[in-house]
Amino acid sequence: MIMASRKVWTMGRSFLFGSRSWTIQYSAEIFLKSVSFRPCSVKCDSKDREASENEVLLSNLLTMGVDIDMARRRQPGVFNRVVTNEQELRMFLLSKGASDKVIGSIISRYPRAITRTSEGLSKRWELWRKIMASDLEIINILERSPESFFRSNNNLNLENNIKFLCSVGLTNKCLCQLLTRAPRTFSNSLNLNKQMVEFLQETGVSLGHNDPTDFVRKIISKNPSILIQSTKRVKANIEFLQSTFNLNTEDLLLLICGPGARILDLSNDCTKRNYANIQEKLLSLGCTDEEVQKFVLSYLNMIFLSEKKFNDKIDCLVEEKISISRIIENPRILDASINNLKTRIKELVHAGYDLSSSNIALLSWSQKRYKAKLRRLNA
Repeated sequence: MIMASRKVWTMGRSFLFGSRSWTIQYSAEIFLKSVSFRPCSVKCDSKDREASENEVLLSNLLTMGVDIDMARRRQPGVFNRVVTNEQELRMFLLSKGASDKVIGSIISRYPRAITRTSEGLSKRWELWRKIMASDLEIINILERSPESFFRSNNNLNLENNIKFLCSVGLTNKCLCQLLTRAPRTFSNSLNLNKQMVEFLQETGVSLGHNDPTDFVRKIISKNPSILIQSTKRVKANIEFLQSTFNLNTEDLLLLICGPGARILDLSNDCTKRNYANIQEKLLSLGCTDEEVQKFVLSYLNMIFLSEKKFNDKIDCLVEEKISISRIIENPRILDASINNLKTRIKELVHAGYDLSSSNIALLSWSQKRYKAKLRRLNA
């Protein structure tokens, strides 16, 4: 193992290239990088990792207010790059109306942003502005979700996907949803997006929808992530919904254009497993198959709950003498986390509220509304 200090030192070497002689200055860090090799996998501790980081970059990022620890956790490889464009990125975003604080936050959460070139950023911004109303709107999106803008630097692919999705009837509002909530849509190849859109159009027609374009728009507006799923997954979930709930084509169409659209994202195994658990749990508490189906159809978000989460929430409520029939009538209370349910139940019982006979919907109320009710109970 070769050990060397990190101090910059100069080596004068004379190399012959033809008839010319060159004197080259090396830093120890650069020299060691050029000759390093890994005959086997070696686990490096944080000190080793930080020792190989670009010190000029670190200094620049600290000056810009970047949370270095957060950035390291998210994309550590960025700090080992020799060439980065953090200053160009800062000047570009400042010119679009971003503050230094916002810029620091963006880089902290998506460090790879500093690898984008000024030319690439300008072109990407131009494409986004075709969809967004203003520069400020883009800045606000970048502040919330920097990945949506910086994840890809393939601007040609972005441009082609925007043109295609506009051609099949998607509005700017739909495209905004895709950019902010499912940015990987625009990292997909054009052919991949075409396959999904064509599949959805064919599905709409097979279910009796008289406007395939409108069907696609409705599905995407309800579930922006659908274009990053596989057609196999979506098809399997549509078949599951139809067979499990004995739906005719008209009812199935209404379901997947509405509350059932999000279910199409789940892996089919997960969908089946979660539903089977809901069915088993509710049947054990005296429900009928018809009641189980009605309950799930009334609030399909239940399908997203894992076995443990669903069972824990039901048990928590039943232990407080809340009947299963009342839980079925108020499915939204299962949206609350188990900790939130327990906290609210404890507070309400302490305030003398009888959950066994009183309205339980307040378990799912907004925090502001719930606290106001609690204050009145304690008055």
